[in-house]
Amino acid sequence: MCYRSRPGFAILRAMKPSVTLAGIALVLAAVVAPAADPAPRGPVLDTSFLKQYAETRGFTLGRPQKPKIAPDGKTVLFLRAEAKTPKLKLYEFDVGTGQTRELLSPESLLKGADENLTPEEKARRERQRVTVGGFADFYLNPAGSHVLVKLSNTLYVLDRAAGKARELKAGGDGAIVDPKWSPDGKQIGYVRGFDVYVYDLAADKETAVTTGGTQVKTHGLAEFVAQEEMSRFSGFWWSPDSKSIAYEEADHTGVEQWFVADPLRPDVAPNPQYYPRPGKKNVAVKLGVKPVAGGDTVWVEWDTKESEYLAAVRWEDFGPLTVQVQDRKQHHLVLLHVDPKTGKTRPLAEEKDPAWVNLSQDVPRFNGALGGFVWLGAGPDGEPEVQLRDWESGKPRDVLVPSDRKPQDVLAVYSSRFETFIVYTGSPDPTRKLVYRHQMRSLNVNPDSDKDDLLSPDLGQHAAAFGKYGGPYALTSTTLKAMPRTTVFTREGVKAGELPSVAAEPPFTPDVSLPKVGDGDGYFAAVVRPKNFDPKKKYPVIVDVYGGPKHLHVAQAMRNWLVPQWLADQGFVVVAVDNRGTPGRTREWERAVYQKFGTVPLDGQVKGVKALCDKFPELDRDRVGIVGWSFGGYMAANGVLRRPDVFKAAVAGAPVTDWEDYDTHYTERYMGLLPESKAAYDEASLIPLAGKLERPLMLVHGTADDNVYYRHTLKLSDALFRAGRDVEVLALPGITHMYSVDPVVMERLWAKTATFFKKNLGEPK
Repeated sequence: MCYRSRPGFAILRAMKPSVTLAGIALVLAAVVAPAADPAPRGPVLDTSFLKQYAETRGFTLGRPQKPKIAPDGKTVLFLRAEAKTPKLKLYEFDVGTGQTRELLSPESLLKGADENLTPEEKARRERQRVTVGGFADFYLNPAGSHVLVKLSNTLYVLDRAAGKARELKAGGDGAIVDPKWSPDGKQIGYVRGFDVYVYDLAADKETAVTTGGTQVKTHGLAEFVAQEEMSRFSGFWWSPDSKSIAYEEADHTGVEQWFVADPLRPDVAPNPQYYPRPGKKNVAVKLGVKPVAGGDTVWVEWDTKESEYLAAVRWEDFGPLTVQVQDRKQHHLVLLHVDPKTGKTRPLAEEKDPAWVNLSQDVPRFNGALGGFVWLGAGPDGEPEVQLRDWESGKPRDVLVPSDRKPQDVLAVYSSRFETFIVYTGSPDPTRKLVYRHQMRSLNVNPDSDKDDLLSPDLGQHAAAFGKYGGPYALTSTTLKAMPRTTVFTREGVKAGELPSVAAEPPFTPDVSLPKVGDGDGYFAAVVRPKNFDPKKKYPVIVDVYGGPKHLHVAQAMRNWLVPQWLADQGFVVVAVDNRGTPGRTREWERAVYQKFGTVPLDGQVKGVKALCDKFPELDRDRVGIVGWSFGGYMAANGVLRRPDVFKAAVAGAPVTDWEDYDTHYTERYMGLLPESKAAYDEASLIPLAGKLERPLMLVHGTADDNVYYRHTLKLSDALFRAGRDVEVLALPGITHMYSVDPVVMERLWAKTATFFKKNLGEPK
């Protein structure tokens, strides 16, 4: 349920439940529109903006995505679609001249044929929240001379100098997943079916590295919870010398298998999925190392009964093979150094927390100039800090970035002459995400040279991609007043140019402010007023809610507030609050939700909304509605069920209604293990609250959702029916936790949503 943001693209990792109003807009856009509307009961809503929003994927189509710096630092490669065509092409930006040219398009490879995605690729894109076609990603070889792409289950290698793409003749059946270059650039590894293969480019030949993989016992594939909850999408890793591959074996024996059916197509067999739930059996994971040329697998040794999760694996040029393993309660994480010849391991670092330990796929980062590795871990106060640890023992040697800078991600570690730099993101307050470069002191040159430089503007949300030696780098930035833009800088910080965008710009700038309200620690909040706002009137309030762990909704990012602005323009003030349990504050703040999902997040929303009403007299505290998707859907339904005194109407999209029906890694992290934590699960469930519903509630859910299953809405709606309570249920046939975009449907359904709140909250007075 983690939210992942990508530069220039507002994709929501639902529940990863993290979907905002803009997210709901896109989800609702996936329903089939009725042939005719009933006679309107009031003024017809102007939905032209929603149509434009849908056609442009929230005005993100046409903006550069996934910039990568070529090894020689002379070019930046990136993906980009046309403004209204959700199909990514490959482009190249010349740092010296500032010129951009197209390198490769799906049309040139398919020659008029349609793009076909395998079920496995569709599932992988679902986990990665990729909603566009064309090239989902691209991979430069170590020399930067060739680019690897995958399209319609076929691999292609583009010779950049010649401008020609070569199709690789991978043999046999099976979906091709996770292609990657060998470090020497002579081979390409990938998973086909359920085994790992390598393709020798010189011999033009495919060879199996593993054999015997099945749907039950896979080789080289990350299991469901690794992709959905750990942000680990790969299941195999090349050795630095290109002679071996470390691969995951995932044994699904005994794991519950659930099925996703399409009610509109009863002739089609349901799709099966291994879906581990709290208290049930998890996938059994092992890590093996095998020579590419053939030989036996060496299995990595660790106590899999104590630490059953393989959370992260790294095997890069400047470091050994390392793995992060985690116990099922997620109270304990250990970083292990692996001897690939024997499989023996020894601990390098460990993290403990009585609630849970957060994961990072960015570390460790080994660097010869440091004589150690960079680690993102908890300091003595429990807050995250960037540490330098000893290469051999793993013991802390220095704190590179203290916890008061709120470090979040380690983006790059590189050395230049006598200096070493660590690039990281930090958060002066939760609404911002800034990019910093920490310059380590050099004992031989200037022992007092430690400093941090701000590489991004001081306001907004920023991300960066760096070259091998720190430059050039591409900085992607968005603010409350501007959509994402990507600028290329030299290592010295001189602007080289901007990656060109062909995106349509929104027709308005949202009227949004981000006040901090409430006593004590307070709450970061957002207020979106209608364009014709009259300060003399009292406005009904709509709370745009997420409220769950790992995602900050109140952010200095224009794209977050476009649909809320449209909704506000229909006669509301839209507000948002980041309650306890959201990241970016303190350990105590974030972990306040441990085993208290049903109460602590909702209490924070109530206090935040009341504080907003106290501060802004135009907000009518007696007419407050609430809307959200995924965890936000849970919060919306929870709001009208537990606090009808505050929330007078709710639209709940894809809500988790019973936490015993969500996946293990997410749920048990925050709720504990069953049966010992059964009371916490019962307290958080919405099902027992059905008889208390006294406010209007609309449930919206995709029937093909394989993250938060449609079962959740069915269970709650059935409980409400049996309790004699009225509820409006809108099923989205064939729609997953993500959603396709249909401009007509978006217009109809957002008009329906706005009308629902108008009916139940009224007009400004």
